[in-house]
Amino acid sequence: MSNRTLIRGGLVITAADETHADVLIEDGRIAALAAHGSTAAESWSADRTIDATGKYVIPGGVDAHTHMELPFGGTFASDTFETGTRAAAWGGTTTIVDFAVQTQGQGLREGLDAWYAKADGNCAIDYGFHMILSDVNESSLKEMDLLVEEGVTSFKLFMAYPGVFYSDDGQILRAMQRGTSNGGLIMMHAENGIAIDVLVEQALARGETDPRYHGEVRKVLLEAEATHRAIQLARVAGAPLYVVHVSAEEAVAELATARDKGLPVFGETCPQYLFLSTDNLAEPDFEGAKYVCSTPLRPREHQAALWRGLRTNDLQVVSTDHCPFCFTGQKDLGRGDFSKIPNGLPGVENRMDLLHQAVLDGHISRRRWIEIACASPARMFGLYPKKGTIAPGADADVVVYDPGASQTLSAQTHHMNVDYSAYEGKRITGQVETVLSRGEVVIDQREFTGRVGHGVYTPRSTCQYLN
Repeated sequence: MSNRTLIRGGLVITAADETHADVLIEDGRIAALAAHGSTAAESWSADRTIDATGKYVIPGGVDAHTHMELPFGGTFASDTFETGTRAAAWGGTTTIVDFAVQTQGQGLREGLDAWYAKADGNCAIDYGFHMILSDVNESSLKEMDLLVEEGVTSFKLFMAYPGVFYSDDGQILRAMQRGTSNGGLIMMHAENGIAIDVLVEQALARGETDPRYHGEVRKVLLEAEATHRAIQLARVAGAPLYVVHVSAEEAVAELATARDKGLPVFGETCPQYLFLSTDNLAEPDFEGAKYVCSTPLRPREHQAALWRGLRTNDLQVVSTDHCPFCFTGQKDLGRGDFSKIPNGLPGVENRMDLLHQAVLDGHISRRRWIEIACASPARMFGLYPKKGTIAPGADADVVVYDPGASQTLSAQTHHMNVDYSAYEGKRITGQVETVLSRGEVVIDQREFTGRVGHGVYTPRSTCQYLN
């Protein structure tokens, strides 16, 4: 028995166009689109019809940077794959790409298998994995080839966090060279961690222990320097490069310069850098700890450069770097020493809504909203056109979005497993109403109807901007 759903009367928005069309879904895939009221559309019958009159019909979001259950600083990210993917669905995201972690002294396979085990049977939406390389050696370089073959086609390295994830320039160069040969995309956390550690030590010695000093020691110039260095190493290796969580004007300038030369260099930013600032880090009574993440929040004047980068395509993707830690019991591990505050913010549920607000605020167009949140991340990480668009043959990951609904973001109403919202009290216009994942309704008129285990592991091809 085939299972048909019809979404009628909405404005279908993809990265490429906007059309008033009805969408026919059959057996978990988009079967057809036809102009609303056309003979073709009128002839369709379905088991279920969803009225999208006055609403947007958009592809499910693709969040290519999440950290569910990540071990960090003696604790774990507070969202499990179950709670985190459910919250993602509430926010109109239907695919995440999370990071499996290689522990130093172990192989990539052991790390990847541990993440398969965490996620398997626990996800409400579809998921894939990147691989964090924290021990680059002959053995792990060989394993990269095997992972690419099984659909783990991107590898993250860190220029920060010495003693934990840090790789030196020689290790980075070797990994990039390997990526050149096997097609894997190198993702880079670009901050000069060696220099930052010196500044952390000096700040603490001066008694500068509050959360705001986290932002002051992780200097803009050390993000820009590391971004520049990563680009030059990628040029030497002949490799493409994707820089994660770009937060500063000077780092955007490094990416723009490289892209103007025609280099295959890409950049991502996150909602926290677009909407929050060092003002939040400076909130009194340790409240600033809620906003400790790396790269850190920057002074507000950097936001204009990030929005400009998104408009000019010097930045291609907005992901969340969702890595939540509760204020009570986790963030407060760093009372009296900002360097012990677990780094990370909750955001997987808020991204699509915040970017819609950015459309209303005039920062980006509606199609660019869909491009940076759905289509570009899908292309970047080998999921397009299965994910990231509404077109015949694509997975029926579809969101009916009410552009006129108003809501106030709050920990009282969000579904992420964390005791605060980074956007507490922010009023925004636009809200997810109904969400389909592979044709199955997982949010129905603001009611969760999905189930744990519906989400499946999704292998990826290599970066589609390079083919």
